[in-house]
Amino acid sequence: MKKILLVEDDALLNKTLTYNLISEGYDTVSALNAGTAAGVLAREEYDLVLLDVNLPDGNGYDLCKLIKPEHPDTLVIFLTANDQESDQIRGYEAGAVDYITKPFSVGALLRKIRAMFAMLEHRGLAKDFYDDGRLFLDFSEQSASLDGKSLTLSPMEYKMLHLFCKNPKQILTRQRLLERLWDAEENYVDEHTLTTSVSRIRGKIESEGNAYIKTIYGIGYQWMGGGGK
Repeated sequence: MKKILLVEDDALLNKTLTYNLISEGYDTVSALNAGTAAGVLAREEYDLVLLDVNLPDGNGYDLCKLIKPEHPDTLVIFLTANDQESDQIRGYEAGAVDYITKPFSVGALLRKIRAMFAMLEHRGLAKDFYDDGRLFLDFSEQSASLDGKSLTLSPMEYKMLHLFCKNPKQILTRQRLLERLWDAEENYVDEHTLTTSVSRIRGKIESEGNAYIKTIYGIGYQWMGGGGK
């Protein structure tokens, strides 16, 4: 399920769009200002951000510039009343992939979103892999290598690593991991299996100076991308 963050300060439009996005099958969270949106993005990864340009505590261009370095795979579509070419160029320079001019129909917005996701999947731009030059993980093909040497990982380990890689630097609680993970028979894992899986992954991908998974004692784990201690 695609995850969308809607940032729109018009409460009625926000509510209307959120309802329609959820009805369309998207996992949707909404925010009324830039500050709330920044907090949401710090906790979760989104496939798409629908971003109003004019916000009560800032503007969408500045927020977009903050989003892209931390979430390079997140698409941004601006919702704007400004249809001047200079405003459009400013949006693209900030990192947006498209814009839609107000007033617009909900149907037009939904068609644009569907087309955007379909285009990415068709062109293969939504690559599902992790590569830091040392560790390579291809989640689509379930293949992996470390320093050029093939790695053998179980389906459970791929699922766990995928969840970590999609939420870099975010603390994933043990409860959240347990809710999102399951074994080959689609049974939910228990605390012992979770701890054992993390330990096995560390044994396969980590070495001195390359700590990928940080333990947050009493809470859960954090993906450090090879830079943790």
